Amino acid sequence: MPFLKRPRTTEPLVKLWDKKAQKCGPHHTVYSVNGDQYTGDWMDNKKHGKGRQVWKRTGMIYYGDWRCGKREGYGTLSRTDPETKEYVRVYVGSWRNDKKEGAGTYFYSPSAFYEGQWKEDQRSGWGRMQFENGELYEGEWLKDKQHGQGLLLLANGNRFVGSWSNGQKNGHGKFFYLDRGQLYEGFWVDGVAKCGTVSDFGREAAVRPTVYPIPKVCLQDSQAVLMEAQAYFTEDKQESTETTIPSHTVARQYVP
Repeated sequence: MPFLKRPRTTEPLVKLWDKKAQKCGPHHTVYSVNGDQYTGDWMDNKKHGKGRQVWKRTGMIYYGDWRCGKREGYGTLSRTDPETKEYVRVYVGSWRNDKKEGAGTYFYSPSAFYEGQWKEDQRSGWGRMQFENGELYEGEWLKDKQHGQGLLLLANGNRFVGSWSNGQKNGHGKFFYLDRGQLYEGFWVDGVAKCGTVSDFGREAAVRPTVYPIPKVCLQDSQAVLMEAQAYFTEDKQESTETTIPSHTVARQYVP
């Protein structure tokens, strides 16, 4: 006669203990094996709601919104200062899927910060970057680099307004040399001015104006000359080959 095993009337202790261990709702501090700790809300054994996470190895701390175990919503990321042992802000803003996304401010140092749009942990969209050397860029970004229209304000007051691509000046732009009272307007390729015009601009208010004003140069069709030079450099960049610049183009270009 075969032996018939009776079905269990109660759940195994392993399952009972697992159910009791499932965290849901507000909890006191929960410590991980590696020393990390979390204090806040839970749902289905995942961080969900408001909470404070401390990473022991890096000394980073995050306080803000969580969703299904990941940072999502609004929150503040801080780090421990090695000298003062106090927490200083690193990032304040929006998160999505555990990455910086949306509007937020990132502090690189006490004198350098970025304020603007983020996408997947990278500066993308409109934003303003204050650099440690005193320069300021405000404009469009793409994948952590200046891309689109933007303004670069140098520490000495000079500024560039125009097109950017892959972190460099590319396309039409204007460079205002306010310290010497001149304006360069032209076309850039990979951060280098290729062709354009130079004119006096605000010489009366310049700190170190030029000795003589720029004389007026009259051409039969100055616009056609600039368009010809621009077309040459645009075609040269697309082909990505080194060619010799025609002499008539070189005579009309100015590189500041």
